[in-house]
Formats: sequence, structure tokens, C-alpha cells
Amino acid sequence: MPEWQTWDTWIVIVAAVAAMSCCVPGTWLVLRRQSLMGDALSHTALPGVVLAFLSVRLAEQAGWLRGESLSLLEPTLLAVGAMVIGVLTALFTEAVQKLGQVEASAALGVVFTSFFALGLLLVRLYANNVDIDPDCVLFGQLELVIWDVVPVLGLRLPQALLSNGLLLILNLTLTTLLFKELRISTFDPELATTLGIPARAIHYTMMALTAATLVTAFSSVGSILVIGLLIVPAAAASLLTDRLKMLILLSLALAVGSALLGHVLARTLPPLVFGPLGLSTVRDVSTSGMMAVAAGLLFLIALLFSPRHGILGKLLHHLRLSLDIAADDILGTLYRHEEVTRTDPVPEVSLAPMWTWLTPWYLRRRGWAVSTSEGLQLTSTGRSRAERIVRAHRLWESYMQKHFELPDDHLHATAHLVEHFLDEELQQRLFDELDAPANDPHGRTIPQAPPTP
Repeated sequence: MPEWQTWDTWIVIVAAVAAMSCCVPGTWLVLRRQSLMGDALSHTALPGVVLAFLSVRLAEQAGWLRGESLSLLEPTLLAVGAMVIGVLTALFTEAVQKLGQVEASAALGVVFTSFFALGLLLVRLYANNVDIDPDCVLFGQLELVIWDVVPVLGLRLPQALLSNGLLLILNLTLTTLLFKELRISTFDPELATTLGIPARAIHYTMMALTAATLVTAFSSVGSILVIGLLIVPAAAASLLTDRLKMLILLSLALAVGSALLGHVLARTLPPLVFGPLGLSTVRDVSTSGMMAVAAGLLFLIALLFSPRHGILGKLLHHLRLSLDIAADDILGTLYRHEEVTRTDPVPEVSLAPMWTWLTPWYLRRRGWAVSTSEGLQLTSTGRSRAERIVRAHRLWESYMQKHFELPDDHLHATAHLVEHFLDEELQQRLFDELDAPANDPHGRTIPQAPPTP
């Protein structure tokens, strides 16, 4: 790994601050299911930015702004222009949705493309002589932030750090002060309006801040990283927790992790990948682009390994549930066999091929059955669980016979499905409603409930 330099630290700090400033409003967009709005605002802000830029140039030509006042005021005016267009985007989207009777995504698409086309037209007409490097727009210029510095309390800090840091502080402050209002208006806007909370005003304020945050971060980190870190950390955090405060904290942590991991990968990964291919001249890649890749990797990890919402977690839960059901079927069969006779062979249970060998092992491991020369035999704990399964099955058959006009041979299939999900409380409610039946519709004894400890 190349030696870590001072400018590497500043690059990571600026990127982390920009990422955190983006992920705060992005969290609310994800929760409101308006993730596409972030991408739209990054494009619809163009006419506001162009108009603000032209206003600054006119003020400079008129002699109203010069020197340091110009360099300090220009980013503010660009952010204000983006905020105005951000609010207009939200207003026009709602208007198109209501007047045109179209869905929200279609209305956003109409407004999004219209404003972006207007911005391109303004650039063509009035700013065509401005040199705009597409690479800077897409990937930013994080590597150059250390050269654009301003003195602050005796320190020379990157301008991008100050501008993005100001937006981060503003976003965090509003989130803290309006946390209750944001939470209610996000999850239930009608309730918020009923309680006197200005849900629409909060919505427009968030759109304005999102647009200002995007435009502020554009110049330093580029559109790819801005759009990615607006949504990806919040989306990854939503897979890891269902608690709102923890979700916000996790999204901030993932944003910082994306910045650090992305810069490290940008410095170390290219030689490892391209060196063996004979492309030794490729020593590094865009830090902003690799940070977006790092954010995607962190989201992929969350998607795979999240305990509750991850793919592997759900798969393991499904396998465990299927294994428990297969085990219950065998336990019920063993119990019914013991009711009738202990001399005849145990009837086979129809199982999927993968459960044929796995389920007996699972029964032995849980201590529910033991292997003998005659096959599987119930243990005391296994017999208690089998009684609960059979009790649930026969109570449900009795319930179905009482409330539905079904032949007796139609009761088994439904009870076989339901028996796995009736806990002791539901079984007792069925038992009481059926006036404490002793036998099921087929005349078989219903096992008694286990004694209450």
C-alpha cells in the first residue's frame, strides 16, 4: 500500500463530511419512499444553479462583488438557487400528479426532465463559454480540495470542508430540533396535519435542504458520489435496524466508512488488479467513484448478512422453519404410532429429499428422538412436543367441524398446515371454545395440555 500522506487524511475528511451531509436528508427520503427524488433534485437544480451563477457574474461585472466577498458569496447563492428549484420541483410534481391524474413517479419524471432541459438551455444560451469538464461533474475533484483552502482561526482548511460541514451542521440541527415533527410527518402525514404539524412545509423544507446539500457537494465529490451517498447509506442502515434514531446513526457511520474504504481502495486496488494484466501504469482511480463503489459494497454486505432483513438471514430462517415443520411431522407420526401399537414398523413420512437425512439428525441433536434397532424412538421431551403438535391438530379439526360444513376426510389437510403455528395460548382458547372436547371428529383422544408451572 502506498504511504499514507497528509493530503490523504484531508481527502477522507472532506469526503466523509460531504457523505454525512448527504445521508442525513437521504435518510428521510428513503423512509418516505422518495429515493428517486434525490436523483431528480440533482438534475432539476441545474437551472437554479445557472441562474445563480449568471447573477454572480452580473454582480461581478457591475462591481458589486469583488475578491473574498465574491468567493464566499458565490457558493451561498448557488445553494439558494438550488433550494428554490428544489421547492419548485416538489410543488410542480404534486401539481402534475393532481391535475394530470398520473402516479407520483410519472409526475416526477415530467418535472425532472423539464427542469433539466431548461437548465441545459440556459447553459447553452448564456453560459456556453464556461469550460465545464464532464469528469469533474461526474467524479468531482476530491484530490484537489487541499489546494483550495481558506484561513480559519489560524488554520488553513479546505473550502469544501467548510461548505459541506456547514450543510452537515444545518441538516443535523434541523433533524434534532424537528425530530418529532419529521418522524410523524414522514410515517403519517395525515396524522401530523391533524396534530397541527405543518407536514407540507416540512416536506418542502427538506426538499430545499436536499437540493442545497447536493449542489454544495457537487463541486468537491461529483454527482456519482453525491447521488450514491444520498441514498445508499440510509438504505443499508434500514436493513440493519428498525429503530429510527439508530438508523440515522448507522447511516452516518456507513457514510464515513464508505469515504474511508473508498479512498483506501482507490489507492491500493488498481495495482493489484491491473498489475498482473501488464497495465502497470494504472496506479490509482477516482476516489469519488471508488467511494460510491465502497458504499455499494457495504449495502451488499448489509443485504446479505442483516439478521432480520438480509437474504442469508431470511434464507436461514426459512430453512429453520422448514426443518422444524419436518421435525414436527415426524414427531406427530411417531406419537400416533405409539398410540396404536409399538410392534408394527413406523410408517414413512413424506419429506423432500434434502430433509430425509437432515431431519432425523436434527431430532437427535435436539434430544427429541433417539435411534434404536427399530428406528427412531421418542424421548420424554420429544413426546411432550409431539403431544402439543397432535393436540393442536385435533383441536383444529374439531374447530373446523363445528364451524364449517365439511366432510370428515376434508379436515386433515388444513389441520396439518395449521398445527405448526398454534401455540399453547391459542390451543387453550380453542379448547375452551369447543367446551373441553375429549376426542376429535374421528374419535381419537385429544392429548391434554401440559400442566402450568
